[in-house]
Amino acid sequence: MTTHFIAAEIDLQETPTELQKAIETELKKQGEPLRWAITSVDKEQQKATVEAVVTKVEI
Repeated sequence: MTTHFIAAEIDLQETPTELQKAIETELKKQGEPLRWAITSVDKEQQKATVEAVVTKVEI
């Protein structure tokens, strides 16, 4: 198992619950999220930048 630091851009959603689900879905594409944080928001582009630490099982 390895850990990786990743950054992802997520489209802003209508509600905080929808945003959380969108973030978790995107992060799970990269591995199992250990922790994540929204580090910036671009209102004009309607994007949030998320930084996360994920684990991956190496086969």
